[in-house]
Amino acid sequence: MADNSGNSGDKLVFFLIGAGIGAVTALLFAPKAGSELRSEIADATKKGLDYARDTGRDIGERAQDYYHTGVERATDLTSRGREAVGDLTQRGKELITNQKAQFAAAIEAGKQGYREAKQADSVRSSAAVEES
Repeated sequence: MADNSGNSGDKLVFFLIGAGIGAVTALLFAPKAGSELRSEIADATKKGLDYARDTGRDIGERAQDYYHTGVERATDLTSRGREAVGDLTQRGKELITNQKAQFAAAIEAGKQGYREAKQADSVRSSAAVEES
């Protein structure tokens, strides 16, 4: 049995190469005049070169399209990343500001509690001294 593991694209290329070789062989062995044969070979060669040039141009255009698409996607991802980092930075700053305000309020409440306790303690001390 034949091995069918080859790529169908490879098979097509091999078929086209074989068809080309067969066409050239048929032209060489055809009963035609030399100038007519040379003209047909030149025409076939010109058509092959035109096809190769057109295919190369098409591939170049597709590659350029892929390149521009890649650049656009990279630019889009970069801008989205920058926006995300900016948003996270802003949220972080707001969180720090809020925590800083809460911390300052807690310190101030602690200081106030200390002052009140100190004042209550000094009132008790003076009342104890007066009683004695």
